[in-house]
Amino acid sequence: MPERKTLERAREDAREGKSPSTQAGEFVREEIHHVREGKHGARSPEQAIAIGLSKARRAGVKVPRKKGASSRSSSRTTKKRGKPSAKRSRAVRGALEREGRSAGTRRALGRHARKAAKSRTASSRSASAKKAARTKGPAGRKAAAKKAARTRARRR
Repeated sequence: MPERKTLERAREDAREGKSPSTQAGEFVREEIHHVREGKHGARSPEQAIAIGLSKARRAGVKVPRKKGASSRSSSRTTKKRGKPSAKRSRAVRGALEREGRSAGTRRALGRHARKAAKSRTASSRSASAKKAARTKGPAGRKAAAKKAARTRARRR
């Protein structure tokens, strides 16, 4: 179950007319935090993202499925499960905490972002950058320019 604040942020994004992927980003962000805390044992950033997107879909965000992905049968998703025993719950939590946390690191997420960008065409990347600049607004553009300048200064 997503945290209340995550749901609120996603709803706010929806009210502001932001895209479903932006709304789903809130759930993915929460999931990355869970991986860092050790609540979830994701083996890779992709797995953490997939869990976040799944949560978003369950919460009603209209995130399109990946091309070629099969949809689950309704009987499987609507099945009610009983509450696990305290012993099982503790065992699961313990197992998850023993999992690695490197999937949620900045380095791993950066590696994933570069890999994802590589699979897109130059024109697609350019179009999304132009749209970002267009939809940011003057204050957002100023903040982005400042951040870029800071990053450039740090790289020198």
